[in-house]
Amino acid sequence: MIRLLLAEDQAMMRSALALLLNLEDDMEVVAEVGDAESLLAAASRSRPDVALIDIELPGRSGLDVAAELVTVLPGCVIVIVTTFARPGYVQRAMAAGARGFVAKDGPVEALVDAIRQVVAGATVIDPELARHALRSGASPLTERERAVLVEAEHGGSTSDIAGRLHLSRSTVRNYLSGAIGKTATRTRTEAARVARRNGWL
Repeated sequence: MIRLLLAEDQAMMRSALALLLNLEDDMEVVAEVGDAESLLAAASRSRPDVALIDIELPGRSGLDVAAELVTVLPGCVIVIVTTFARPGYVQRAMAAGARGFVAKDGPVEALVDAIRQVVAGATVIDPELARHALRSGASPLTERERAVLVEAEHGGSTSDIAGRLHLSRSTVRNYLSGAIGKTATRTRTEAARVARRNGWL
């Protein structure tokens, strides 16, 4: 029996998915969570074989939590299930340790098949997303530039961002300048918007 954890913020979608997956003879949903903060604790309690994680979870990105889950529960296989078909997300999901990336708008049979494949040791990526990811290339942002842009999205001055990240103001300015140059934009707001659209944040 394949034990599953579902991390999906929309309760109706989560319940429907759990119902459909529990109909499979070889699958059982052992935990359901609606936000990122509950995910690690639920995984530690239920010890799932596979965690199905949405990217846009309240609190934190599902991609960031996925990277932590790999460390906390190395035997759990991660499949990202999302409506956000951004190439950068595929690259970040694989870097976080996910073995599957499936679009929500596909048939449930495709998800069931992907679960069985990743449990068997395969890596499964939605073919259209894989093509886009290969065409777009990797994110040009460093991890620090990405972190600074995420903070810039929340607003505040350079000093505010420096305080939140425990960096100097000049270091934050350098990272922002680098991110603006790499995204071919003029302001931190535009840079964050472009990076978000490409799935780099």
